[in-house]
Amino acid sequence: MRLTNLPAAERPREKLLERGCPALSDSELLAILLGTGGGGRGVLELSRALLERFGGWHGLMNAGLEELVTEPGMGVAKFTQLQAAVELSRRLALEELRQGAVLSSPSRTRRFLQSHLRNPSREVFCCLFLNAQHALIACEDLFFGTLDGAAVYPRVVLRRALQLEAAAVIFAHNHPSGIAEPSAADRRITERLQAALALVDIRVLDHIIVGRGCAFSFAEDGLL
Repeated sequence: MRLTNLPAAERPREKLLERGCPALSDSELLAILLGTGGGGRGVLELSRALLERFGGWHGLMNAGLEELVTEPGMGVAKFTQLQAAVELSRRLALEELRQGAVLSSPSRTRRFLQSHLRNPSREVFCCLFLNAQHALIACEDLFFGTLDGAAVYPRVVLRRALQLEAAAVIFAHNHPSGIAEPSAADRRITERLQAALALVDIRVLDHIIVGRGCAFSFAEDGLL
């Protein structure tokens, strides 16, 4: 059904203004992002088809351009709109993280890392560098790998931590498989990093592994 055929109060934009974002379904929110339909379908029909095809938000927002444009009604413009929405969400989460001590809100930290490490095609190892009050100095992606993992070098992490005068760090990386459980290699590199940084009194506060819709914390599981 096209938006013009809906009662005014049931159209996504009007509904959002009247009742707020929580009142909208996933397809209605997506319809607002896309703006228009195409391929002979209204924007609501296109939105439902996209969410169904890609299995929800995660699959849709991680779909590449070549994959998305095969859906009738999608094109480069709509792809860039979706990518911009994802990046805005990541930047908002980072801004929230900068506003206070990282450890005061573990859920905020986890939310940012899940947004930041959302790329499913390769492994990315990043580091949150913190000052003595555990406020964020910088978030940097230090190592990049393939589906088989990333090579992580303690000397690189140590050098960067000293350059930034960090007092503590939180490590994070994603598992492209979507499973957030730590591997034996994850445990080994965490131990090596912790030992290297301890030599200069820099604390490792956590190592978070991001999976698909989930995250594993070394600290919470008693591994640090």
